[in-house]
Amino acid sequence: MLKVLGTSALVCAAAVSVSLAAGIPTHSVTGNYIEARTADVYTGPCFANGEVEINGKEAVFGWKINQGEWQGVDLDGLAVVGVVRTEHTLGNPYFDSNPGIAVLIVDQRANAEQRLALQSFAKHMGGDLLKTIVKVDYAPIDLQVKDGNIHGGAARLTAGSLAAIQTRALASTDHLCGNEDVYYPPLTSLEHAMPAFAEVDSFHGQGLGETWSNGPRRSAFLGSFRVASE
Repeated sequence: MLKVLGTSALVCAAAVSVSLAAGIPTHSVTGNYIEARTADVYTGPCFANGEVEINGKEAVFGWKINQGEWQGVDLDGLAVVGVVRTEHTLGNPYFDSNPGIAVLIVDQRANAEQRLALQSFAKHMGGDLLKTIVKVDYAPIDLQVKDGNIHGGAARLTAGSLAAIQTRALASTDHLCGNEDVYYPPLTSLEHAMPAFAEVDSFHGQGLGETWSNGPRRSAFLGSFRVASE
């Protein structure tokens, strides 16, 4: 049955619309995000408790900027990747501080000004995870989300020969205990995020004192971001 909105309802709806529009940054940076860790993020408590302080101290994560400026510099189509190794399992709520070191991989296609802006953007988004950067590398970076749909779960990140992530959607066969959930949140603030299955998660660079080829496991996130330009 159709219902006709009264004048007051229409005014309220318009007010909500204006309010929502006002909350969207006039100048923003938008794009896609991917991460993979050395511990499951979509898992049951029993599995998580079995890994805490043993696994999950390493992660690869990256941002592909689809559109936007940072510090007045156009970053359309460029990307930046962070790789970290921390003292404790990432996301462990029992540690207020989690000291670590990081390597930053900056898109090789960027010019000198864009490289500095990408580093600034990554530090802003990564927060404490990228507080201690021990090495900055430059490599061709490619982040592709299949059909542009993070809900599909299929994506691939390559940062030259230094780091790589390849994901697929989680499937019913990935439910090992039947009590799985998103146990750890993503490592950075996102507009939207979906857990995914990491078929490839690797780092073969220098600076962290270790390299890894992790997976397959339920250890990835795909996401989208929208942040106000700095």
